[in-house]
Amino acid sequence: VGERVIEGPEMIEVTNAKVAVAKEKLKEARTRQKSYADKHRRSLEFQPGDHVFLKVSPARGVGRFGIKGKLSPRFIGPFEILDRVGKV
Repeated sequence: VGERVIEGPEMIEVTNAKVAVAKEKLKEARTRQKSYADKHRRSLEFQPGDHVFLKVSPARGVGRFGIKGKLSPRFIGPFEILDRVGKV
C-alpha cells in the first residue's frame, strides 16, 4: 500500500548487492564443506610392487565384459605397479 517501487539504477544496485551477498555466502559454504571433507580424506602413496584395482567406467564395462547393468564389474584387476611416472 505505502511501498515505493524501485526503478532503474536503484534496482540494479540492489540486485548487485544481493548477488554479492549470495556469492559470499556460497564461498563460505564451500570452504566449510571442504574443511569437513578434508578431515575424512587421506593421501595415498603407491610404490612399485603394490597391487591395485582399476575402476571401470560404466560405458567401458558393458563393451569389454559383455555384462550390463548391476552385474557389470566396477573394478578390474589386481594390477601390479611397475614404475612411478609422476606425482599422482
